[in-house]
Amino acid sequence: MNGPQIAVGLCTYRRPQVAATLASLQAQRLPAGMGLQIIVADNDDTPSAEAVVRGAGGAVPVQYLHAPAQNISVARNAVLAAAAGAGVQWLAFADDDERLDPGWIAALWRQARVTGAGVVLGDVQARYAPGAPGWMRRGGVHDTRPERDGQGRLKGGYTCNVLMNLADPGVAGLRFDPARGQTGGEDTAFFAAARDLGVIFAHAPDALAEEEVPEERATLAWLLRRRMRMGQTHASLIGAGAGMPRRLRLAAVALAKMAACGGMALVALPDPLARNRAVMRGALHFGTLSGLLGGRELILYGASAARPATGITTLQEPPE
Repeated sequence: MNGPQIAVGLCTYRRPQVAATLASLQAQRLPAGMGLQIIVADNDDTPSAEAVVRGAGGAVPVQYLHAPAQNISVARNAVLAAAAGAGVQWLAFADDDERLDPGWIAALWRQARVTGAGVVLGDVQARYAPGAPGWMRRGGVHDTRPERDGQGRLKGGYTCNVLMNLADPGVAGLRFDPARGQTGGEDTAFFAAARDLGVIFAHAPDALAEEEVPEERATLAWLLRRRMRMGQTHASLIGAGAGMPRRLRLAAVALAKMAACGGMALVALPDPLARNRAVMRGALHFGTLSGLLGGRELILYGASAARPATGITTLQEPPE
């Protein structure tokens, strides 16, 4: 083939929905000459997804890996190694509970070619069950889109909908941090490092993925915990190597922002969406404050208290 050779990585942990994700990948409409392969890394202790993955039909070849650390970073790094071993230059990541538009990979590739970017991000649209709160559905608060800074530049990335150039010098040597494989934020740290190394980021809004929101995540409590964890990740990045005086200054800024969010929430009391968005933003700044002051890191995915510490972190809830 003369066209690009692209691998798609899926990291899975006890999610039967991966079968539907694989089916949507098999249904991709590929540009002429493009070669596509799928790499699935199973993060469970036992190879629980093997039968589903090996039983997935279709013309696109699928490689199954058993990466049994129950640590999402270990699974992602296994995909990186497999892609490098296969000699592909371009690697995409998606989540194991997403359904990818038939033009998904083509849209990511088109934007990479036009912009010369080393990282291209698509959007993820949430699909809610009928019982989800109306404000949540109206605001699409589980949707994922890239954030921009004051100059309109993309601030970072994520692994739920991305294509990256493994030959880009700012990407080639990067790996996901196993220390973040339980708390989450491993993708935030990965793409922050890529940005600091000068990698160009681009957005492909027509590269769409859909994700169903489970009932347990369609709650304000879950969203607040997630935002707090995101704040803690942010604190670990901006506070890295900083002395206590600088950490205290950053903490004061986070505290002021948290107070401002509280005021906005009070003003917006009659509007559930505006109120809850302000509260979620406040939780983000609270997480930043906590992280800067050495607070205990929130374990979003939950280590089992019954298991002894082994140096390998564990997950009770599948990673995003």
